Amino acid sequence: MADDITDEGQWQMSMVLKLLGTLVSIGAGLAGAKLIDILWKAVTGEDSPKHDDDMENSLRATLAFAAISGTVSAIIRVLSQRGTMQAVNRFNRTRDMV
Repeated sequence: MADDITDEGQWQMSMVLKLLGTLVSIGAGLAGAKLIDILWKAVTGEDSPKHDDDMENSLRATLAFAAISGTVSAIIRVLSQRGTMQAVNRFNRTRDMV
């Protein structure tokens, strides 16, 4: 009976850590997007080419922005997933010690 309660608590904690990892990932993604916009404006002096109805942007600038945004997004996603998995693994190791 006690093992069932412990297992349920561990499952709940694991789910909390995964949810927290998802929230961190979303927050980091939003912060990364804002940082890219700020850096783009600082480097080029123009707003980032996000809007498809704006034909003022060159294809080169649009492709460069897309490549940079995609790269940063992928890095953020991988790092947040790894961080979440490390937290879950750390929780599982320390749970076994107790």
